[in-house]
Amino acid sequence: MIHEILPVGMLQCNCSIFGDETTREAIVIDPGDNIPQITAVLERHGLSVKEIIITHAHIDHIGGAARLKALTGAPVRMNANDQPLYDHLDVQAGWLGMETPERTDIDTPGRDGDTVKLGETEMHIMHTPGHTQGSLCLWMPAQATLVAGDTLFRDSIGRTDLPGGDGRKILESIHTKLLTLPGETRVICGHGPDTTIGRERERNPFLR
Repeated sequence: MIHEILPVGMLQCNCSIFGDETTREAIVIDPGDNIPQITAVLERHGLSVKEIIITHAHIDHIGGAARLKALTGAPVRMNANDQPLYDHLDVQAGWLGMETPERTDIDTPGRDGDTVKLGETEMHIMHTPGHTQGSLCLWMPAQATLVAGDTLFRDSIGRTDLPGGDGRKILESIHTKLLTLPGETRVICGHGPDTTIGRERERNPFLR
């Protein structure tokens, strides 16, 4: 499995590019910005994008989705509960003092329990509301890897003071869905360094 992480945009969102070495298909998760750098990685590995998956509709995670879709033709998947956030991308841009990115239609709903296949690899979608109402995580058992978006961080959790945030829900999502995964699970966070489920289970001060 090819996997590259690119910190993109002014908030350095971790965009993950997963590629299958046999089919040469790719899934891009959270293309928030810096689309030329993302397409350069795809071209270097000879990959074509099968799907674009958005963990949640904050501008730093979804801001480049329309441009990547226009270049690749790949459908975009996002949980429908975050559509109101995406509909107000202009408001989010105003918070950061940046231009409003182009928007696109969401082609596929990201629903809890759905499975996305990349070659022989299965990505299981978990709906983990709290940071936003539609926040998603992707669990890949064969790789013992979780793409956590902004739900879980090293020594922290996602903020819940923005529109759609809910402190009770994020803790419930983490405890009932994420902390039940094997301790050795690598967690790719939406920003900053990786961690593991075991480490956060033992050390994260927000989860005690």
